[in-house]
Amino acid sequence: MSEEKMREPMIYAAICGVMEDIKAVGKDALNKTQGFKYRSIDAVMNALNPAMIKHKIFCAPEVIEQIREERTTGKGSTLIYSVCKIKYRFFTVDGSYVDAVVVGEGMDSGDKATNKAMSVAFKYACFQTFCIPTENLIDDPDVDADTPEPNRKNSSNNQSKKDLDNLRNELSNELVRTGYTWSSVIKTYKVDGAEHLTSLQLKDCLKKMKNLKDKAVS
Repeated sequence: MSEEKMREPMIYAAICGVMEDIKAVGKDALNKTQGFKYRSIDAVMNALNPAMIKHKIFCAPEVIEQIREERTTGKGSTLIYSVCKIKYRFFTVDGSYVDAVVVGEGMDSGDKATNKAMSVAFKYACFQTFCIPTENLIDDPDVDADTPEPNRKNSSNNQSKKDLDNLRNELSNELVRTGYTWSSVIKTYKVDGAEHLTSLQLKDCLKKMKNLKDKAVS
């Protein structure tokens, strides 16, 4: 067997090198809204940067999927809620790489919901890829320092029954227009029935349906 075939991808040794050098990341930031400490993305990046430079690793992100919706706070203001599925690819100098696919969620009253979702996703991609040690055995939920408080009176998807019914009716019209059926939607989203579809799933399906042409008339 040639030396080239016997050579292992360098990314594995590089990641192990980072794991050996990285120090524990403690809870250095305070969530002002809910009053608990958490491990910030800044602390993770500052801890990782020297080790990644030393072992010649860099990362390239790719957003695979994103879902956004509006939510309402307990005070009646509007929040943008973003869920991002992101692939982080960790490269080293020989071109070898390791992928980490994670999901991040973020809420913001302005234009930073996606930024927060990506920060959360990257933090946990790094924690789990490099097994970054922590000072405590139990970690707090991952949130940003100024996480808005959602309306506890709303349902889990923050949509009233009327809003959900409107989404279902709109989707029903799109199904008729395109020639698809509810059974195909239920199968796609792996739910037991149309009543179990969340607002995010309904909006996602509506978005896809609106891009389809009308059913051909026989």
